[in-house]
Amino acid sequence: MVLVLVVGDTWVPQRSCGVPEVFRKMFVPGRIHKILITGSVGCKEMYDYLRTIAAEVHCTASEVDRQWTESFPESAVVAVEGVKIGLIHGHQVVPVGDKDSLAALQREMDVDVLVSGGTHHSKYFEFDSRLFVNPGSLSGADDAVGADVPPSFMLLDVQDKSVVTFIYQYQPENTDDEAAHTDDGAAGTPSGLKIKKKEWVKEY
Repeated sequence: MVLVLVVGDTWVPQRSCGVPEVFRKMFVPGRIHKILITGSVGCKEMYDYLRTIAAEVHCTASEVDRQWTESFPESAVVAVEGVKIGLIHGHQVVPVGDKDSLAALQREMDVDVLVSGGTHHSKYFEFDSRLFVNPGSLSGADDAVGADVPPSFMLLDVQDKSVVTFIYQYQPENTDDEAAHTDDGAAGTPSGLKIKKKEWVKEY
């Protein structure tokens, strides 16, 4: 089993002041094996914080991050167990987040799972037997049109050719009754924290 944290679009300090404390408490160093960052981190300090969570970190280039580093690649392919995961920022896709454009890029990269960002909104879908995930904005940074965005991230539990995805979204204005919980009904989930579970298996 390999745990992969998928985050992106933090935009700290340009559009957000930081990662919600409820998320920070979950990111205990040593529990997560790899981190995939779709870019738009915002600053070196934010990137350095993310690097404390896991030893292996992959991050792709974005316009805002080029202001402080030129070291990030345009894309990356990471092998995890029996699955190849592709990582991009999302600016390569026109229009941003377009399903068909993402599928074309997935085929070009020859990956089983494609991780992309750029929209600030989390999204999970399967297409042509492949998996596509967008973690949204870890900090809840405003999107391109200035709309409010709930902070979110994804955690991939990869075992051989199986990927179980946990989608976390934080909306602190929710009441206790509205707050979702894990599928197994575990108690103690903070108010406003929504968790969804999805499973995908490579069958080709």
